[in-house]
Amino acid sequence: MSLVDTERADNQHTDSEPCILECMNVQKYFGSRKSITKALNGIDLRVKQGEFVSIMGPSGSGKTTLLNCISTIDKPTAGSISINNTPVDALKGKKLARFRHDELGFIFQDANLIESLTAFENIALPLTIAKFRTSDIKGRVTQIALRLNISDVLHKFPQQMSGGQRQRVAAARAIIMRPALILADEPTGALDSKNSRNLLEAFVQLNQAEAATIIMVTHDSVAASYSSRVVFIKDGLIFSQMERGAQSRKEFFASIMDVVSYLGGEDADVH
Repeated sequence: MSLVDTERADNQHTDSEPCILECMNVQKYFGSRKSITKALNGIDLRVKQGEFVSIMGPSGSGKTTLLNCISTIDKPTAGSISINNTPVDALKGKKLARFRHDELGFIFQDANLIESLTAFENIALPLTIAKFRTSDIKGRVTQIALRLNISDVLHKFPQQMSGGQRQRVAAARAIIMRPALILADEPTGALDSKNSRNLLEAFVQLNQAEAATIIMVTHDSVAASYSSRVVFIKDGLIFSQMERGAQSRKEFFASIMDVVSYLGGEDADVH
């Protein structure tokens, strides 16, 4: 797929399509009037329910800043962000905390599991906080553990698991509340190739079997090739995007690498 083809993909996501995420003219500036850094300079991005979207770009391109704004960790300087028809940039206090708990699932490079809890207890924690019935909690945890192939570690503590198992437990915790959107920030960054593949296959399973909507920031073209769409950001703007479509993962990887090379090479992309 050529760069021209990636630009055509921009037009495939029209206003008429129902969206879980809608970013309109999102801008984020840092610094004072005398020295302003424009991290995001007018991002328009729409993500449909059930999409698995990767965000890539050179170091300093703004992709992590965009994820922080989408995840409500940061607020945009201008523009608007809506998730599941809720304008998240307007939420504050308890309403924001409730929205994060109910609508967003987070997966980071570090699994961020609670060391004193078993895998089962870590996964069940959001349900426990929400005061689900014990029988419902057990059923949901058992089901998601089967999907992610972690049933055999449910009784173990994080220090007794491999890095890949910890990340899949984190993924299970992220999806257990059936959030509108799962946000993953370099989730394979600390994993070896085998565990990375296992985690990414788990993402595909969640995406296809649970209709989970996933947005993943990654510097890794192999990781991005597991997604259904890749959005490339450069200088705070969307440079191009491409759909996987009917391509094999190997073909999609080659297409991604073409754009990564054009943007300056994968080694330059470290955030």
